[in-house]
Amino acid sequence: MKKGRKHQQSTGARVNGNAQQHGEHESWKKLKLVEIHQALNCDPVDIETLRRAAISEGGLLTDEIRRKVWPKLLSVNVYNLPAKPTKDIRENHKDFNQVLLDVRRSMKRFPRGMRVDERQVLQEQLIDIILVVLQKNPALHYYQGYHDIVVTFLLVVGERMAIAMVETLSNHHLRDFMDPTMDSTKHILNYLMPILEQVDPQLHDFMLRAEVGTIFALSWLITWYGHVLSEFRHVLRLYDFFLASHPLMAIYFAAVIVLHREKEVKQTECDMAMVHQLLSKIPQDLPYEELITQAHCLFTRYPPSLLAKRAALQSRKSITINCFKAFQTATQQQRPDSVLRRQLLQGRARGLGGPDSQLVLSRDTQPNQDANQAANQLVKMAVWGISATLGAAALAVAQTALDWAPDFFMQLF
Repeated sequence: MKKGRKHQQSTGARVNGNAQQHGEHESWKKLKLVEIHQALNCDPVDIETLRRAAISEGGLLTDEIRRKVWPKLLSVNVYNLPAKPTKDIRENHKDFNQVLLDVRRSMKRFPRGMRVDERQVLQEQLIDIILVVLQKNPALHYYQGYHDIVVTFLLVVGERMAIAMVETLSNHHLRDFMDPTMDSTKHILNYLMPILEQVDPQLHDFMLRAEVGTIFALSWLITWYGHVLSEFRHVLRLYDFFLASHPLMAIYFAAVIVLHREKEVKQTECDMAMVHQLLSKIPQDLPYEELITQAHCLFTRYPPSLLAKRAALQSRKSITINCFKAFQTATQQQRPDSVLRRQLLQGRARGLGGPDSQLVLSRDTQPNQDANQAANQLVKMAVWGISATLGAAALAVAQTALDWAPDFFMQLF
């Protein structure tokens, strides 16, 4: 009888503990959403807070938030997107056949259970996005694995926004991979061993003796791990991290994967083929949040400027690294979407003139009255819910709630 009572008390304590943890997690999530919302509505946008949110535990939480934050991280104006590609983009394009082959082989990158006809439409869009970016930027050269990055953006933000974001990414974070030769890509890979040497000299020496090199990490780096991870949610979490970080962060993440598997590596026969085979296959159950934190700490402790002092890294200048400071500065001058939307509508009104301008404004800014009232009611409910949970933190949210509409706030409940 006593034993039964003790068991019930133990079970009850576990249930209460789990409920408390769940409640704390939900409060943390709501607070993070409030911080992201405030940062997006600052003028200029508080890009540093958005970066911290993308890097910290859980990343950007949902695709709805990614559609708002990712463009800001890349300084893309969502109210000035390129037009949908026309079919003549494929005519006489030198990369069309290779892109077509790679996209046809990319079925595993699309969600499981997706209808064949839906996937085929997305694959056609994927081809067009790649060709448009390459046509607009003749200095960029296609590489196999590029489509693995582009498809991630297509699935999250859609075709037109993906074009704008991928073009920016290709001219900055991915620029070294898009040279006509692999020399710049090899240069980025060469950062891997110095990082390992700083953290674990024994592991570094073991890999040198095995003569394994760094080619095992090539597909990780040039696809931002999209090609090697089976769970799309893990890919998205890493994209949050990489978009908010220095372009070399993907190689720091490669280093922490190797360090995480240090015991396995050292227990393997010190042979190039054996070590390469082990490292080239990424375990699918990695502790991603832990590794992201470690990679971020390693970057702070051993920045690229420190590693570049090594002779092996001095011989080549990286376009990606050299352009990053200017790119980062530019992202800090962005206006919030509410301002950009207002500027767009004002521009349309001035450009059209006459009686049609009022038609455009009414179509874009005056939704059906019943729908507007319902939206306002949802916002009021959302703000009340945040207030009950977070107190004073909600006051700043309430001031700009109507600019964002309910799609964001309903994620809090």
